[in-house]
Amino acid sequence: MEKTFSVFNKPKVELHVHLDACIRPETILYFARKKQMQSAHFENLESFQKSVTCSSPGSLTEFLSKFHIYMPAVVGDREAVKRIAYEFLETKSKQGVVYVEVRYNPQLFANCNVHPIQWNQKEGDLTPEEVVELVNEGLKEGERDFNIKAKSILCCLRHIPEWSPEVVELCKKYHNDTVVAIDLAGDEGLKSETFPGHLKAYEEAVRCGIHRTVHAGEAGPPSVVREAVDMLKAERIGHGYHTLQDPALYDRLLKMDMHFEMCPWSSYITGACDPDLTKHPLIQLKNDGANYSISNDGSLPMGGVALDMDYKVAKSQMGFSEEDFMRANINAARSCFLPKDEKQKLLELLYEAYGRRDF
Repeated sequence: MEKTFSVFNKPKVELHVHLDACIRPETILYFARKKQMQSAHFENLESFQKSVTCSSPGSLTEFLSKFHIYMPAVVGDREAVKRIAYEFLETKSKQGVVYVEVRYNPQLFANCNVHPIQWNQKEGDLTPEEVVELVNEGLKEGERDFNIKAKSILCCLRHIPEWSPEVVELCKKYHNDTVVAIDLAGDEGLKSETFPGHLKAYEEAVRCGIHRTVHAGEAGPPSVVREAVDMLKAERIGHGYHTLQDPALYDRLLKMDMHFEMCPWSSYITGACDPDLTKHPLIQLKNDGANYSISNDGSLPMGGVALDMDYKVAKSQMGFSEEDFMRANINAARSCFLPKDEKQKLLELLYEAYGRRDF
């Protein structure tokens, strides 16, 4: 199997990557043709990639707009959902990843209405539960075939709080049957009118022992990070770049050993950080000995750029050494949402591969 990495050729752990942002272009074109979708976007591979690629710094809104182009080709299709999960693990295995936590929103893959009052079969082509089962099947078969371990995280969406109660119920039902955590993603500015629905779901997650991560401080201010930690009881922060704008909050999270899921190249493309990568917040986290990891976020809207790009820019623009990369992956293993015994096995795998355990 061809490997797709050059900077850090040791086993890696990836904690922040979206399933719907990592679909193979060829797979999307296959299902677009199966659905007989008549669009210039799907004429050929070249036109498709041109339509969905963000190649220079823009905005998170622009980045997310690309999903509206290609997701209709695959949502609501049983074959597509399972295949996407299976192919995802083949891709990650080629990138040297030995453990990955992949996240997605079940209702989007089910092709539910945007604002359902109460979900029923007429409002989607699949049920969200069927989506979870199909993703689970794809991941389990991928684990078997590609020598990689995978778990999933189910996402609530900030602009659709109506979906959050079902997301947490699916987390409960499939807890440790592939699903290990709940996430909150989307526009960080939509707090006042949507937050109570998400808060209730997270309170239920806490009550039931469901692990919790939250997208915060990516496009939003440090106050969103504080809200994630203090109100949603987040155990990890997705991105969190703007935390550093509040030194008191940042110092508190350092003392808490809060884990930051960093996605360097994504933060450049979405305009979440200064386009000068030599000023990236990840540098300060490294220098401060913070608890962080390195992930890709999603390759498709970035022109297929793989995890290796994140390692390349960390090395060339941020001064990362091989030891820094090893430490980041040990951090990821320690902060992953695996049960204690499985987490220890993962750590032992890394210690052996790295030839050291003094991290």
